[in-house]
Amino acid sequence: MGLREELADRIDARRDELLALSHAVHGDAEIAYEEHTSSRRVADSLEAGGFAVRTGVCDLPTAFVATAGSGPLNLGICAEYDALPGIGHACGHNIIAAAAVGAGLALAEVADELGITVTVLGTPAEEGGGGKILMLERGGFDGLNAAMMVHPAPIESSTFPCLAVQHLDVTYRGHSAHASAYPELGVNAADAFTVAQVAIGLLRQHTRPTDRIHGIITHGGDAPNIVPELTTGRWSVRASTLDDLHVLLPKVERCFEAGAIATGSEVTVDRSQLPYSEFLPDSELVTLYEQEAIAIGRTFDPYDQVANLSGSTDMANVSLAMPTIHPMLRIASGGAVNHQPGFAAACITADADRAVRDGALAMARTVVAITESRPVRDRLLGRAFRADA
Repeated sequence: MGLREELADRIDARRDELLALSHAVHGDAEIAYEEHTSSRRVADSLEAGGFAVRTGVCDLPTAFVATAGSGPLNLGICAEYDALPGIGHACGHNIIAAAAVGAGLALAEVADELGITVTVLGTPAEEGGGGKILMLERGGFDGLNAAMMVHPAPIESSTFPCLAVQHLDVTYRGHSAHASAYPELGVNAADAFTVAQVAIGLLRQHTRPTDRIHGIITHGGDAPNIVPELTTGRWSVRASTLDDLHVLLPKVERCFEAGAIATGSEVTVDRSQLPYSEFLPDSELVTLYEQEAIAIGRTFDPYDQVANLSGSTDMANVSLAMPTIHPMLRIASGGAVNHQPGFAAACITADADRAVRDGALAMARTVVAITESRPVRDRLLGRAFRADA
């Protein structure tokens, strides 16, 4: 029996364990930086399988780093487990977590034979919180030569079409007043958002086709007979690259300033959260993953069905720091797409369970393929990531 077949047997032997983990994380549905139960479940599964686990790393209570093996080539597998507010695991992070555990546990048993160290990283708050960016900056990825993960979607692709994104927290402050008796004494902070959104709508005529501007009002006032004194919103601004994003951002911020000027309110635009970058997949690792995924029966969608999709992920920032891949695993979702309730429901079906197994096996086989390719292995060994380098 070959090594790849042994990996499949090891993953299949843990099938019930991995699927129980996937379904449990799905049921937890904990949002960014609140994934205390989910992160503990994932870390415990790895520790039970022989990994040395450090929890609460990088001053992040729900982050962890788990390692097995002692080889010079250190390959990272990222686990995500945060859910979306209101609709739970509508991006399938439960599948991501379980697949990462499956790949890690299978590889741990042959790590020294392959000359590798397997590092599974528990990365919180992908949905807007930027956990991987903080872990990168604080040394959580130090020593890695490459990183990978898989992500469920309605399509199958070896790469993830990805936009850079900056999240903005916008606050308007005006003056309250009785909306009927003394409206002339009020400064309407909700009107400021109306003006800003009209300005953003007009701005779209002059943006690139790949630019995206979208958001919500998180607080619009307290009662219809009180002129809103305080309103808040959260917006996302996306572009093809960080450079393009830096060109677009001031234009969007001027739209919010226009709302303040028109109404006489004050505006604060907070962009303190670090931006997610564009994704630069490693072409050689992509090719190896494609070969291994096809060998276990996965089929990829045509490029034209994938090219126009666009999302954002903090795994993109990892890709600028080290060789990285982020393939998409198709699950049958009945026409639902990521971030829809129907997709959340699809992430604990039999097809989703198959994606856990296939994702784990495809990543494990890709690691083997890396060790078998002397040029790829040597290139990766040529540089290990250091946050302070």
